[in-house]
Formats: sequence, C-alpha cells, structure tokens
Amino acid sequence: MWYITGTLPDKDMGFCEAATQAPSSVRDGMLHLPDGSAVPVQRGTAALAATALLACEALGFEPPRLLLAGDIGSGAGSRALYTWLTEHAARLAPSGLTFHYLFPDVDWHNRVLMAIQALPSPPLLVADAGFMYVAKMSGYADAYDLFTPDLGEMAFLADEKAPHPFYTRGFLLTEEEDIPGLLARAQAHGNCPANLIIKGRADHIICEGRLAATIEEPSEPAMECIGGTGDLVTGLVTALLAGGIPLCRASVAAARLARLLARYCAPDPGTQVAQLLARLPEFLQEHAEAVLAMD
Repeated sequence: MWYITGTLPDKDMGFCEAATQAPSSVRDGMLHLPDGSAVPVQRGTAALAATALLACEALGFEPPRLLLAGDIGSGAGSRALYTWLTEHAARLAPSGLTFHYLFPDVDWHNRVLMAIQALPSPPLLVADAGFMYVAKMSGYADAYDLFTPDLGEMAFLADEKAPHPFYTRGFLLTEEEDIPGLLARAQAHGNCPANLIIKGRADHIICEGRLAATIEEPSEPAMECIGGTGDLVTGLVTALLAGGIPLCRASVAAARLARLLARYCAPDPGTQVAQLLARLPEFLQEHAEAVLAMD
C-alpha cells in the first residue's frame, strides 16, 4: 500500500486516522475523507492526493491511503502526524510514501526516517514541498528515492547553508541554464537523492544522478498562473509508482502527462487545478497507455 503524508490548512482538523484505514475519494472538486469530512482541492497536499487518487482509479491501480492532519503553521498537526507515523510505521508496512507539506522539524523527521528504515522492506520515499526542505536540512536527503522541486527549490537544495528556501543565497541563480550547476552542487553536498523531477518551463528528469530527459512540449503558458500544477506532477508520479511503474519511467511519464493534460484542457490563467482534475480520468483513459509506452 502507498501512503500520501501531509497537512491541510485547517485549524479545526486533527489527525485523520480514518484515512489511513479506508479509501478516500474525489468528487465535485472536493477530497472526501472516510470520516465524512471534505476538503476543497485547490493546491498543496489536497491537490497531490486528489491527483493520485483519480489517476489510480483511471489506470486500475490500488489507490493510496492518506495520512493527513490540519496545520495552519503552529506545527501541532504536523507533530501529531510525525508521532503517529513513527509509532505505526511497522503496522502500515508501506510499499511507498509520498511526503508533502509538514512543518519542518528535523528531530521528528529523523525519528520518522529511522522508523521507516528499520522496516524489513523499506519503502520507496518521495518528497516535495516542506518535507523535502526538512529532509535536506536533516542531512539525509540522499536517503530518499525522488524529490520533485521547482527551480527555486532546486537552488535551495544546492545551497548547503540555507535552512529554508527563503534564505537561499542570491548568487545561486534560478534559470533553466543554471540547472546543471545547481544539480552538481546539490549532489556534491548530499542534498538531493539520485532521482529528481525538476519542474519548470522545461521539466528536467534526473535518473540515477544523470539527466535522463528534458520535456518542453507541449507548453501551455497559462499553467504558470495556476496554483497546484506542481502538486499535480507529484500526484501523477505517485500514482504511477503506486502502480508498480519503475521510477525513471514513472518520472518521465508524469511530466509528459501533466503537459498533455494541460493541452487537453486548454486552460486560461483563471482556471483552477480542480477543473483540470475533473478531466483527468477521461484524459488518462485516452492517452496514458501511449505515454507509458514511450521510451
């Protein structure tokens, strides 16, 4: 079973243990949890989870379960989630985990990582957003299998001194042509795993430390204005990995599928990610087989 772990911006929501034990669903732009609650799919962890759930359903893969808690920045919900996962990792026995935004706490990150690494069959580990930041801050970024940064986050990974993307030093530029230097610097300091999807105007797919693919087309400029599109890519790769697709192939396919979905939907700057996801199942049924068959 694959698990998606992250927080939602809801001060009244505690840790939702029910979502670890029963499937969640997506309907009418809302992420519906097994405890009866519903969360709007706008961006962040909700967009990632909704993408993965819809993609798995369309492709016939077992859907991931969710480890979710509400947190509006105090860290309380994140700590509840960290605690629960540390205590229950052995019972979950996950095949894979995708981590999204949790309040960065190096001590709790390390406890979770140690609990996961102690499992008889350690799972694949994917990280994005805040959990990717704390993985880098901890010094254990190379314990992960895949990061999915954008260009700004890639500069943060390359800066061995920055504790958070806000503090990335200005001499580390974030243009497409700077990616080889940023990657080499992050690798030299052990601040990234061997595999990355670097999201930008062109998506750079790094497999086993080397550039495996650069995906530039199709390009829909309006996607730059839509919140949650990076989470969509991470959700797609999560679904493909949950379905047993090899990591490099899944990374390339996820980037291609996200771009083809954008062309399929023809968005404008006012389009919401939930509108893209509403068409994801029909799109995948029409196009996923061909994309997955590409070299």
